[in-house]
This record gives sequence, structure tokens and C-alpha cells, in this order.
Amino acid sequence: MSSLSSSSDGVLDDMVITITQEAINYLREEAESSASRTRQPPLERDRLGAHEHLVQDYFCENLLYDDGQFKRRFCMSRRLFVKISNDLAGEFPFFTQRVSASRKVGFSGLQKCTAAIRQLAYGTTSDAWDEYLRMSSRMSRESLENFCEGVISLYERRYLRMPTAADVPLLYEAHQRIHGFLGMLGSLDCMHWEWAACPTAWKE
Repeated sequence: MSSLSSSSDGVLDDMVITITQEAINYLREEAESSASRTRQPPLERDRLGAHEHLVQDYFCENLLYDDGQFKRRFCMSRRLFVKISNDLAGEFPFFTQRVSASRKVGFSGLQKCTAAIRQLAYGTTSDAWDEYLRMSSRMSRESLENFCEGVISLYERRYLRMPTAADVPLLYEAHQRIHGFLGMLGSLDCMHWEWAACPTAWKE
């Protein structure tokens, strides 16, 4: 009886081992198959060339595009963009150009900030600027996330807070001086300005 029991235990052990091995092989094949379906060969992008192109267009002495064109495309002045880019590079290693373990030179801070600003300004997908900046969708998303976190970290206490009672008159005055809108903070619906294209706009 003991011999039959031990033989039965041996058969059961063999079955468990076989089934387990088959399951492992199946999972391994599925993982390899899935990876082959989704993984694409890496593109050899000319990161340094893209950086030089960006500098020649917007950030060198004999730049191609003037301040007005810069402001229209970046939705901010060149001076402000450079300040934010430099501040981020000074505080966060992500925005400095580094060399990877495989000795590839990474993207510059200007490229990363440009990718983030263009996504914010135009509401585009993360791969929309690949052709110009030579940046993958993943890196473009990381640039946007790090840019937003960095800007909040650097400027929240000074610029991203609610205005105080002392700030409001100064904001009214500055807005009226620059834009000509009276008593306005934020919404176009609150301005005392005649807008010909809107039939319900406030009129004096």
C-alpha cells in the first residue's frame, strides 16, 4: 500500500512539474510575442542637429525669427522663455544636457522647454514636434510633466497664488494700461469693452 501511495505521489509531482513548466513556457512565449508586436526599433534621431537648428531659428545672434514671430509661436516673450529655461536648468538636472550610459548626448534644456511650451500653447499630442525637435513621444511627455512640476515649484509662491487686496489695484492698472480693458481680471465677459462680434457684449 505504501509503495502504491508513494508511486501515486510521484506521478502527481511529475504532473505538477510538467504543468508548471508548460505554464512558464506559455507565459514566456506570450511576453516575447507581445514585445515583438509593440516594440519598435529605436529611431536614430539627430538630437544635436535639432538643437542647433532650434538655436539658429530663435536663440542665436543672427536668428531667423524675430521677437514678434517668437511670441506668436511660443505664446510668451523670448526673454521670459529664456529666464524660465535657465531657472529650470539651475534647479532641476532634467533640464540640463547630459550624456547617457551609452554615451549618447541627451536633449538640451531649450529642446525640452520648447517641447513643453508647444504642447501647452497648441494643445498638440506629445509626438507632434518629433520632426522639428527630433524628440520621441515619451521624452516629449516627460518634458511637459517636468516643466509643469518645475514651474509650480519655482514660481508658485510668487506668481501662482491668489492676488492679495494690494495686488488687485495694481493688476487693474497694469491691465488697463497694456490692454485698454477697464476693471477686468480674467474673463472677457467682465470687461467694459464693446465687442462688435458679440451681440450681447456690454456697451456704454
